[in-house]
Order: sequence, then C-alpha cells, then structure tokens
Amino acid sequence: MRRALPLVAAAWATAAAAAALAGCGDRADVVIGSKKFTESVLLGDLAAQIAASEGHEVEHQRELGGTRLVWSALLAGEIDAYPEYTGTLRQEILAGEDVATDDALAAALSARGVVMSAPLGFSDSYAIGMREEVAERLGVRTLSDLARHPEVVIGLSHEFLDRDDGWPAIRRTYGMPHTGVRGLDHDLAYRALESGSIQATDLYTTDPQIRRYRLRVLEDDRGAFPPYDAVLLIRADLEERAPGAIAALRRLEGRISTDEMIEMNGRAMIDRVSEPRVAADFLAGELGITAEVEEVGRAGRIWARTLEHLFLVAVSLLAAVLISVPLGVLCARRPRTGQVVLAAVEAVQTIPSMALLVLFVPLLGIGALPALAAMFLYSLLPIVRSTATGLTDVPPGLRESAAALGLPPGARLRLVELPMASRAILAGIKTSAVWNVATATIGALVGARGYGQPILSGIRLDDTGLILEGAIPAALMALALRGLFEIVERLVVPRGLRLRPVA
Repeated sequence: MRRALPLVAAAWATAAAAAALAGCGDRADVVIGSKKFTESVLLGDLAAQIAASEGHEVEHQRELGGTRLVWSALLAGEIDAYPEYTGTLRQEILAGEDVATDDALAAALSARGVVMSAPLGFSDSYAIGMREEVAERLGVRTLSDLARHPEVVIGLSHEFLDRDDGWPAIRRTYGMPHTGVRGLDHDLAYRALESGSIQATDLYTTDPQIRRYRLRVLEDDRGAFPPYDAVLLIRADLEERAPGAIAALRRLEGRISTDEMIEMNGRAMIDRVSEPRVAADFLAGELGITAEVEEVGRAGRIWARTLEHLFLVAVSLLAAVLISVPLGVLCARRPRTGQVVLAAVEAVQTIPSMALLVLFVPLLGIGALPALAAMFLYSLLPIVRSTATGLTDVPPGLRESAAALGLPPGARLRLVELPMASRAILAGIKTSAVWNVATATIGALVGARGYGQPILSGIRLDDTGLILEGAIPAALMALALRGLFEIVERLVVPRGLRLRPVA
C-alpha cells in the first residue's frame, strides 16, 4: 500500500498535467460569450469572427447557460462581449430601474462599465405558440383566447417560467387560469408539441421551428412582452486591451434582418450546418469579410473532448483523495467529530449540481475552475465514508497485536490499518471516479467543455449523433476507470484480503 499509492497519485497527476497542457492556455485578446440557444451561439460566432478579422486573438465561450450567468461573467471580466436583447435588459437584468428609453438603458449599462451597441437589425421577442391544427380547432389566435381555455396543457422553458418578463408577465396581463404548467428544456418543447404531450409553449419569434412544425404564434394583444432588439454588450475596457475591437464589433449594427436571422437559425438547427460556417457565410456575403473556419472531424472532436474531460476528472479526483482519506481517518479515530464531518459532506451531496456550479461562478469565474470545485465536493462523500468504514472494521486483535509490538500510532495506521482497509478505500475512490465522469458533463454549462459540450449542442440542435458523441465516450471512460481501479486493487490490496470466501 505504501509503495503503490504514490504511483497511483503520480499517474493521476501526469494525466492531469497532460490534459492541462492540451486544453488550457493564456487568455485570448477578446473573449466572446453566448447563451445556451442557437441564435445566441450564432451571434457569438459572428462577433468572434469579425473581431478576429481585425487581427485579434479571439475565443468564443459557447453555451454558457442562462442570462444571469453570462451577465455575471461579463461584469467579472471573464468575457468581453456577448449578444443580448433590450427586453431582457429592461425586464430581467435591470429590473426596477428607470430604463424605458434607449438612452437611459445605455447610461445604466455605462455606469457598470458596459457599452451597448446599436440594434443589430432584428427583434427576437418572446411569444406563445401552438400547433396550427390544435389552435384552429380551439379557436385560439391571441393570448386572450388562450386565457379562455384552461384545459390547454402548457410546457415552458425553465428560464421563461421564472423570469419576470416571461410567464409571470403573461399571467399578470391576461389572468391565465392554467395550473400545473410544466418546466422543460426549450429545445425539447418542440418534440413535446409534436407528440401532443403539451399543447402550447414559449417561442422565440426567430425560431425556424415555427415554420418546420407549422406552429401558430399567438398574438400578444395586450402587449405583455416588451421589444427585444438584439444588441451586443461589450466591456468598456476592451478598447484598452484590444484596440479597434469595439469598432469591429459595431460593424454588425443594423446588418442582420429578421429574415436573415431566421435563415441562419434554420441552417444551423434544421440543415445541420455548423454555426461557425453559417456565421462565416453571412459575413462573406454581407460584409465581404473572409473568415477561416476550422472544420474538425468527429475523431478530432472526440479526442479534444477526451483530454478536456480527463483533465476535469483527474484533477478533481486526485484532490478529493488527498483530502478525503485523512478525513476518513479522522472519522474513524474520533467518532463524534466524524459524525459532524460525514453530515457536512452528505449535505454537500444533496445540493443540485447546477445550483452548485452557479454558486461557484461569482467566486471562480467561468471555465474549468467552478466545475473542478463542484466535482471535488461531490467526490468527498464516498471516499470519506469508505475510509472510515474500512478502518472501523479492522479487527481489534490486529490493532492490539501491533501495539504490543511497540509500533507507534502513525506506523500502525500506515503498516496495518490502511492496508487492511485498502479494499474499502479503493471502492470509495472507484465510486467517486465514475460519478465524476458523469458530473463533469454538467460543467459545459459554465465553459468547462469536455463531453458535456457535444451533449448540450446535440440537445439544442435536436441532433442525436452529437448527443451520442458525448454520451458514448463518457460511458466508455467510466468503464475504463472502473477497469483501471480493478487493476490497482490487485496491486494495492494484500492478496489475503482479495480472496473470496468459499461458499
């Protein structure tokens, strides 16, 4: 045990270092962010490519989750710009402030060190939609008509369900009587509409699926939704770090019509053209800008995601092992203190992973760090518990014999108790490793990448192939880690402890 554990730690450290070298580097001159829906990703790619055309090194942090997360990343300097909508700024980000006019809105943003571009040329408002045949059968054309049909089953995206300019605004304005409104992912709502699981959902008015699924957009006859003109939010200090970057980004002002945005969304979501390629084609046709788009094959993408995922799993698990084993020893030696320690790590385990990730973003920014912190905390419980259990189950006679031989407590722990508990300890580490592979996929929502990136993109684009591109390698990595620890067990656990009793 004494010889093998340093070898295992060294192996994990080597893997982590290799993955870090492959996936991490210095910060780019300009970092563009985007939210977790296709239009935002496309606008992020447009901004990234037009900034890169001016000679800047640009990084696009894609699909960073919801509004608050991306806005916080902008204020913290984790990103330099991202696409937003004026309605979201007024109703969600700056709710409660007097920003009714564009000048007031720009002034409020300027006070926070943020520059708002002029509108990009199109508005993407919220709306409620139904399948055409269902709406026709019920005679529903407006939101007022919908309020007269409480039997209609409504499913809404989680963000729309909670934000003040979403469902709460409709409910206040129209007195909607519907109860039991379901929350679901926006990109899955279209499938639910098609299958009949729900009959109405929230839409973006530039969604290409409106035409694809023959949906009726219900008229907002009482004006519940404000205008949602697309703009770019840019950190004012970007000009100091990347001269000319703000002027480059402003070249998109007024250049994207509603029809052009719908067409770009359709190429990405329906025709399965990559967002960088769609953005490059638009810039070439509209602004005469030629952008280089690196087309990476599936094997190359999987290899890159594997290195990123391995980095997350290796670093978080190694840190958890170094902390959890001593905590498990403490729990075994001091049972009362151990109860407090176990209660604390059990409490962490009950926090939803998404909530924990979001809590870490203000402290650690976006990227790998918040994901690593969350994965580390989730890894503690199995290892602490298994270490404490393994040490507690060491036969008292062995401890007494070791003490009679004159071994000090530290030597008894190192030479007798830990080897006897090694099988239980490794079982806990193995459990944490498998959990970490799964938990790491959630980290893509805060820019940690890994296998979660293709899974998120696949859900957003309704592309099963992309989902499997992340899911299958993640499952294989979990199985490989399980096999690795089976080998480690043979090297570390004394042979006598590995023998199965004869039935």
